[in-house]
Amino acid sequence: MLGYYSRLALRSFRRNRVLTALMVLAIALGVGACMTTLTVFQVLSGNPMPGKSQRLFVVQLDPRPAAGHVAGEEPETMLTRLDAEQLLRQKQAVHQAMMAGGSGTIRTEGSSHRPFKASMHFTSSDFFPMFDTPFRFGAGWSAADDDARARVAVIAPELNARLFGGGDSTGRELRVDGHALRIVGVLDDWAPQPHFYNLWMRGYGESEQVFVPFQTAVELDLQHVGLMHCFSHEPVSHEHTALDRPCSWVQYWVELEDPAQAGAYKAYLDRYSAAQRDAGRFQRPPNTRLRNVMQWLEHRRVVPGDVRLQMWLAFGFLAVCLLNTVSLLLAKFLRRSGEIGVRRALGATRGQVFRQCLVEAGAIGLAGGVLGLGFALAGLWVVRQRPTGYAALAQLDLPMLLLTFVLALAASLLAGLLPAWRAMQVTPAIQLKTQ
Repeated sequence: MLGYYSRLALRSFRRNRVLTALMVLAIALGVGACMTTLTVFQVLSGNPMPGKSQRLFVVQLDPRPAAGHVAGEEPETMLTRLDAEQLLRQKQAVHQAMMAGGSGTIRTEGSSHRPFKASMHFTSSDFFPMFDTPFRFGAGWSAADDDARARVAVIAPELNARLFGGGDSTGRELRVDGHALRIVGVLDDWAPQPHFYNLWMRGYGESEQVFVPFQTAVELDLQHVGLMHCFSHEPVSHEHTALDRPCSWVQYWVELEDPAQAGAYKAYLDRYSAAQRDAGRFQRPPNTRLRNVMQWLEHRRVVPGDVRLQMWLAFGFLAVCLLNTVSLLLAKFLRRSGEIGVRRALGATRGQVFRQCLVEAGAIGLAGGVLGLGFALAGLWVVRQRPTGYAALAQLDLPMLLLTFVLALAASLLAGLLPAWRAMQVTPAIQLKTQ
């Protein structure tokens, strides 16, 4: 019967080409707008560490002075260097890493490349196993390298291709701001989106090009780039990044064996804060936070508000397109009341008429899906021309491609329900009298 209904639908399309084209265009415009905005939203709100995000947590403490304290308020988003180093030494998690963003001028000995600026990441050795970074050559540095402030580095594949032609560059020398660093590892393709572990450097886009041990970066006075909040007016004899400086600028992440351990680890942070208060460093009651990856992204409102608004507006536009399609289908089916009445008189049941009309609506939806796919691809191309960090990520993958046709078919079938129901209510006797 499906083949028969399909042939009837094709005949109907040929008889009403303009009306059919209008319905296909309405479905296509609505689906194209929805898939464009939905794809962008899916890219921006995706899980950057699937399968592990529930076990990775960012740590927050509150070392600020008592003045201005409000119970229950949000603590500092970063840690002081002293607190980060103390937590790192105590090793209360499976993995733990302190980190901060940076920048430096890169050059290589004997290279014809002119010096250039590159983004950097200062961190500790657990960063690589904690975030499952893949390596093309070599590996990360060790905890002993952290303690020895070894002058080593891990570089991104893009930088490796630019400087060394993509070959194995481990053991070679890289100069950052005039300091010689030995390359111990080259990452494979790795750029989690969003850039959850250092949102202050960038929200989306490429990862950092050079990774350096945190203590080495401090010792070499490499340039720090990112958020820093100093909350004491007392004079301090050292720079902002010094160990005793009351400035929060170091992000601290931990990996736990199981999400259920989060409560125990937060209790440990509360005890640490209480001990620091007893020692006179902290002035406020323990105020800690422990958020996993997705909670952290939600807390930082990583997805731009205009993207959410555009998505809801697109779905509203699709609803308007559906209403227009309902009206056009209703007019089309009721115009064929005489034909439907003859079919009913010849023995067709109401259910068969209903299914015939739905097949016709579904065929319109499939055609609208094909055209809507073109509109979606064009819309995503326009998004990629925008000067935003996430623009290059606006690509239609296979799941979203399939969703385009599912959405088009579902929308057309939904639009066809009322017209099909009205069509099957046609009374054969009345229609035969008017023929």
